[in-house]
Amino acid sequence: MSGGPEAGGQPASGGDGSPKFGRLLIVLVLAVMLIGAITLGAEAYYS
Repeated sequence: MSGGPEAGGQPASGGDGSPKFGRLLIVLVLAVMLIGAITLGAEAYYS
């Protein structure tokens, strides 16, 4: 995952950073769901 032109912290087009924040929020939610799925899968596998 290489950061694009807006990797320096500033929004790409000088506006607000809401699209970038929304993408970050989606990535965080997906990561939490993935960790939860791994935890449930491991619990079901080892029990």
